[in-house]
Amino acid sequence: MSGWSGKVQQAVSLAVAGLATSSMPAAIERDPVRDTALKKLASVAGERGWSLAVLRDVAGPEADLLFPGGPVEMVEAWSDLCDRDMIAAMADTEEPRLSQRVKQALLLRLPVDPAMRSGAKTGFGVLAAPCGRGALRRSLMRTVNAIWQAAQDDSSGMTYMTKRITLGTVYGATLLYWLSCGQNEADLAAFVERRLAGVLRLGRLKARLTGGLQPVRQPEPYATSA
Repeated sequence: MSGWSGKVQQAVSLAVAGLATSSMPAAIERDPVRDTALKKLASVAGERGWSLAVLRDVAGPEADLLFPGGPVEMVEAWSDLCDRDMIAAMADTEEPRLSQRVKQALLLRLPVDPAMRSGAKTGFGVLAAPCGRGALRRSLMRTVNAIWQAAQDDSSGMTYMTKRITLGTVYGATLLYWLSCGQNEADLAAFVERRLAGVLRLGRLKARLTGGLQPVRQPEPYATSA
């Protein structure tokens, strides 16, 4: 395992583990001008990296003023932009099954696109640094929530939280697979299918176990003779 992939894997795993104890982060700043600048930067970030110098080069000499937080803010904002693009692409889905809508959303969020994967690799390198760990956790939480939103899930309460924590594990594993070897669409789809099938099997097993546990009936006390 290379140093880069090891650091990213560790950072993603820690971020996924932290989803259970994290509250939903505040909405990130959204602006069409920022979005345009991010798209220009993302198209070259795989080769040139996420830096203010590259941003100024591709989006104008004052573009760095749009992201006072520097590269970490840029990558976090780009992740949010990708979430929004996924939600928009799922708006007209006619798939009746929730599990398949989740699969569609996952594959739209992590497309087999060399430029996007390359940009994501350098971006997650930024977020894997100690100064980016908070942004990584926030980004993962926003993405997981966006996937459920795109899948048109309307759960609430504890079910809402449980679903998002479970999907966080699936998304984290899929993200790492996508970054390392997600260039084949059929292989990526099969990977997602296996992860979702595993979640469904676990859910059915839990339902059988909890449904089969009946309270133990206490024996009636023996009658005593008068």
